[in-house]
Amino acid sequence: MQPVKQFAQVLASLADREHCVFSSSDLAAAVPGCGQLAVLLSRATKAGLLKRVCRGVYWYPVPDYPREHLLYHAAARLRAGEFNYLSLETVLSEAGVISQVPIDWIALMSSGRSHVVNCRDYGRIEFVHSAQRPNEVADALSWDREKRLWRASVKQALRDMRVTRRPGQDLIDEEVLGEFV
Repeated sequence: MQPVKQFAQVLASLADREHCVFSSSDLAAAVPGCGQLAVLLSRATKAGLLKRVCRGVYWYPVPDYPREHLLYHAAARLRAGEFNYLSLETVLSEAGVISQVPIDWIALMSSGRSHVVNCRDYGRIEFVHSAQRPNEVADALSWDREKRLWRASVKQALRDMRVTRRPGQDLIDEEVLGEFV
């Protein structure tokens, strides 16, 4: 059997609606002994088996997958070894505290370096470095089960905006903010 067909069988047995976004290292573990993983991933992408979200992250399209969660799941796979949480404009916009709604763009605080990841047709993921340790912000975070990431409270997101000196602080609706702080 051809390697791509074998790979398709492995993916079909592993992937479901909850687990269909993979890093390259996830896929390497799924096909141990594959000496040419990059070639296999390239062929699987060209065959339409996988969609490349960004460098090192692939999506195995499954039925009923909520595509609006793709950037969040990709962010979780990209920085799986770092402390990350949704914050800044992403949280403030979802809470209605700022009027701008980021389209195809999410912002996270990260223990890793600051970096913007271009996910082509899917949008952008912005990681903003934070020196805060998990125990320092634990009380201000909650687990977002659907997005599979920690989420800052509105108060913490506002604090992160000020500490990182983000533009757009003038867009904050103080009346709505009063409900959260």
